[in-house]
Amino acid sequence: MDVVTWTGRTACALQQALRMTNDDFADHLGVAVRTVANWHATPATVPRTEIQSALDTAYERSSPSVQRRFSILTRPASAAVEAQALRVAIAIVLKGDDVLLVCRRGEGEIRWQFPAGMVKPGADPAAVAAQETHGETGVHCRIREQLGERVHPVTGVVASYFLADHLAGEASNRDPLENADVVWAPRTALTRFIPEQSIYPPILEALA
Repeated sequence: MDVVTWTGRTACALQQALRMTNDDFADHLGVAVRTVANWHATPATVPRTEIQSALDTAYERSSPSVQRRFSILTRPASAAVEAQALRVAIAIVLKGDDVLLVCRRGEGEIRWQFPAGMVKPGADPAAVAAQETHGETGVHCRIREQLGERVHPVTGVVASYFLADHLAGEASNRDPLENADVVWAPRTALTRFIPEQSIYPPILEALA
């Protein structure tokens, strides 16, 4: 059995490999939900000894497929990621009980996601999230708080997530070359648009 060095980052990788929400993962380990949320917010955190033991147990009792996913998620970051060659800011914009989504065009497919934009060196990710939301959808928003940051398990980019509130503007597709559609989706129906296992767990917590 591999020996794992537990930090907030590796603990979150195990949560993702298990495909659990913050609540489920906290219950699985026997810790407070705020402890899991803190791991997402501060990936360098080193859990207390007793929590590391609980993480060891959770890992050792997991299935081979979970352990394989965990291994992939905890591979050393490439030099490009370490150098922060690519960073994105992602906005989770709320309007009452709805959340703003854009439908990206891809090679032979379309997929729903939250408005997002590339962060240039020296730029403020929160400001980028708000600016890109307006540029893509015509919606003005106010950033409420940062939900966390991670190296995206699929794209490998550094992703910063921000919860925001709608201020003004009707949602419309302002970038038809990249996006197929823009909608206000009921937050209770979010997983009809984006698979739950693909959603950063703190987002699900914020929308609960």
